[in-house]
Amino acid sequence: MTTEGAADIGLVGVGKTFGEGTSAVRAIGEATLDMPRGEFVSLLGPSGCGKTTLLRIIAGLERPSEGEVIVRGRSVWRGGRRLAEATRPISMMFQAARLFPWYSVAENIALPLRIQGVAKAERRERAHALCETVGLKGFEEARPTALSGGMKQRASLARALITDPQVLLLDEPFGALDAMTRDALNLELLAICEAAKVTTILVTHSITEAAFLSDRVVVLAARPARITEIVEMPFAHPRTLAVQESAEFRDMLHHLRERLTGAH
Repeated sequence: MTTEGAADIGLVGVGKTFGEGTSAVRAIGEATLDMPRGEFVSLLGPSGCGKTTLLRIIAGLERPSEGEVIVRGRSVWRGGRRLAEATRPISMMFQAARLFPWYSVAENIALPLRIQGVAKAERRERAHALCETVGLKGFEEARPTALSGGMKQRASLARALITDPQVLLLDEPFGALDAMTRDALNLELLAICEAAKVTTILVTHSITEAAFLSDRVVVLAARPARITEIVEMPFAHPRTLAVQESAEFRDMLHHLRERLTGAH
């Protein structure tokens, strides 16, 4: 299915059940959401509520039990079959950096292009350019073992961006980092996504991170995951960390915390 004028990402009654019969577990219950191009949305919900499962379904890594996922006008799933042309605009970044220790930083970043058959010279040029974008200039030839946790995630972010994705899916990418590093990477992520007009979905447990980064925050109930509220973030762009000191931001955190507590 191709739909002219459709949202960049559309979820229509998406559900997921693991197992069958008496052992069946309902993970997601009929999630419906539309996202225009360039929007940044966070999925916020209790631990184990199905946020990552929903993200994997959008990415084409997990088959939904029912419903439809549409990316840039194309259905991701047809029956039990994933359609490669629909997932081609998508890139995904995980909580673990997943860098190969035998490759340099630049080689790790360029790996998706290598898989696509892009020439070595072009791969190198684009990887080095992204190293500068994410703050890894000078570490292009280093091995991952020489990097800090924050630097590994910078490399992972660069790798996710090297194919110029139109849709970026983020599964708690900075969750294991210290607060200062996390703030710095969130600022860089926001600037990159805004400049490239990348449609972005972030799974996070951090209410502050969700409020700061997002245009909208989708609050999910405990399993089975279902959307209980979609909250618009009223903060102007470009954003700086100073917004987190405002009374408006603190009020929003309180509002989201109440909604999240009620979602259990």
